[in-house]
Amino acid sequence: MARNGLGKEAAPLRRKRILIVDDNLDQVHTMAYLLTDMGHHVDYAINGIVALELAQRTRPEVVLLDVRLPDATGLQIARQLRRYPELKDTPIVGVTGFPFDAQEALAAGLSEVLAKPVDFVKLEALLDRL
Repeated sequence: MARNGLGKEAAPLRRKRILIVDDNLDQVHTMAYLLTDMGHHVDYAINGIVALELAQRTRPEVVLLDVRLPDATGLQIARQLRRYPELKDTPIVGVTGFPFDAQEALAAGLSEVLAKPVDFVKLEALLDRL
């Protein structure tokens, strides 16, 4: 058995290509480190414009999307991602430390929403079922 990023024994997960979109570099680095340690391939963007370009180029299997970005809301970015045929079914997980409207989040295309600070045990379980 492999060890996951939390130092626990874990069944091997299917490695996923994950795009992290967050303007907080500390958050990005922490998530990227732990997700890489779990065996995933990680790309990241610190704003919405780069996220859209990178998502089209790399075709992530999961997007972890901050709901508040400096150049757009995460909901606006999710709507744009859903317009790309190759990404229309990609799970987009909103990540936020702020209250949000669940109906609006789902309507924008978010598959799930996680609260900040992210609970990595919950994140690992979520990635395992996506």
